[in-house]
Amino acid sequence: MAKPSVAVPEVGVPAAQASCTCPGTLLAYPPPRGAGVAAAVRRKCLQVELGAGAGLLGGAGAWGVESMRASSPTHARAAAALAAGGGVDVDVDEERAASWMARHPSALGRFERIVAAAEGKRIVMFLDYDGTLSPIVDDPDAAFMSETMRMAVRSVAKHFPTAIVSGRCRDKVFEFVKLAELYYAGSHGMDIKGPAAAKASSSSRHAAKAKGVVFQPASEFLPMIEEVHERLVQTTRCIPGAKVENNRFCVSVHFRRVDEKMWGELSESVRGVLRGYPKLRLTHGRMVLEVRPSIKWDKGKALEFLLESLGFADCSSVLPVYIGDDRTDEDAFKVLRRRGQDQGVGILVSKHPKETSASYSLQGPAEVMEFLLRLVEWKRLSRARLRLQ
Repeated sequence: MAKPSVAVPEVGVPAAQASCTCPGTLLAYPPPRGAGVAAAVRRKCLQVELGAGAGLLGGAGAWGVESMRASSPTHARAAAALAAGGGVDVDVDEERAASWMARHPSALGRFERIVAAAEGKRIVMFLDYDGTLSPIVDDPDAAFMSETMRMAVRSVAKHFPTAIVSGRCRDKVFEFVKLAELYYAGSHGMDIKGPAAAKASSSSRHAAKAKGVVFQPASEFLPMIEEVHERLVQTTRCIPGAKVENNRFCVSVHFRRVDEKMWGELSESVRGVLRGYPKLRLTHGRMVLEVRPSIKWDKGKALEFLLESLGFADCSSVLPVYIGDDRTDEDAFKVLRRRGQDQGVGILVSKHPKETSASYSLQGPAEVMEFLLRLVEWKRLSRARLRLQ
């Protein structure tokens, strides 16, 4: 599919608003007032942690097999234990799951509680892609979302400002989602672009004045990322199943198809390359090692940036809802936690208990779609009741 031809200016972070205007429609992100403003923002919010990359690489234990195993799905570890004859304590496992669900109840089961918190507020939706809108698959290039999910996301975007926040390259996520009316934050929020201008209607007023907006806080790292990508492709070529993905502002090394006996070699290969790039850091997600610029930017920062660009900075009349399944989504969940009770909703997509700062949970993409459709229906009924008053 061809990339959308949307003319967009590059912009920086806006100056802090003196007070909350709580606009009824989306505001186009304002251009910077001068080069000095963008430079000041970069120094304050996006400080490069020089030399941090080497420290984050750690030793073999820091980014070795144990760390990679920790990012594997819980059910995979349980299956491995069964295959080894170790067995699983079902009673303990069920007790742990019940305790976890008590702390992170189903967003469907507590739907009325969530929409009650949204009364009188503007909902802004943030959605991860892999494992949230699409199933987790062995081949990352085949992580297609269903047409019914696409219709659900399109319906949500008609009622609420909606953003896709992914570790993937922004253009690649757009190729999967194919909805021009959304905001896209690729490379863990380091590549943000707003929707094209849309015609005003009763169901899409929030997009009436929205213009494309581009924010790329790590643009100076592009040549370095490209160089590291090429080196990682070469050094991992001899490891069967390893796949290196260039996500423009970060590089992902997928090991879902790599035999666990080769994980140590893969980890050492990646760390070996990064020793020559102290301005880059190594993190990990779901069966993936990720190389990123050492700047203070993540999905949580992207969430805050988008809220500010929409005119909702420090605004109590907005309810951000973030749905994601990966460790990298925890940065966004923590931001919502800090906002306080009923000021943000974090929903973890997981079939198994794991540490999270999210308040609620969903079992998989099917439940995510059900939640989105119920949210759309709630909004329609709310508007119908207002018309009858």
